[in-house]
Amino acid sequence: MSAVRPGQFPPEGLPEIAFLGRSNVGKSSLLNTLTGVKGLAHTSSTPGRTQAINFFQVQDKWCFVDLPGYGYARVPRDLKDSWKHLIESYLVRRAPLALCCLLLDARRGWMDMDLELREWLQGQGLRCMVIATKTDKLKNQKEQRASLSALHAHLGDAELVLFSAVTGQGVREIWQAISKTHKT
Repeated sequence: MSAVRPGQFPPEGLPEIAFLGRSNVGKSSLLNTLTGVKGLAHTSSTPGRTQAINFFQVQDKWCFVDLPGYGYARVPRDLKDSWKHLIESYLVRRAPLALCCLLLDARRGWMDMDLELREWLQGQGLRCMVIATKTDKLKNQKEQRASLSALHAHLGDAELVLFSAVTGQGVREIWQAISKTHKT
């Protein structure tokens, strides 16, 4: 199910896992890898393709929520502003929101917008896990160590998981964090 307005959000029920991050950081690829369903979430090399909040019921236990990316996207400014309002409405109003997965490109690290979002999530009392994507694109161990050090520098209270859709690195750790949200 997709929503472009808060009134279109589905009825609350299962624990929700929200996936947030800059445009083109790999949110849809992560969803496809976690579920094992290629094409569940549409992937594109063009930033800004996800323009609604997309809800996916997973294993009758969770609802994965793919949020529009922030940052660079070739869309009108008023559309970007409407995404911000939509995302904030979702994050503030959804009682079943159990975990926020903040995705960062491991090659780029933290940007100001990422830091602001992480601080805002923590200020709202929302549980946050940081997922560094595209780790397979780090060229060597020196680059990997530098990336990891930079990511840890601003982590705060959040847990960090390294992820690659190509190699499957981090899938088990992400599922472990998600499984802690299931209501028994």
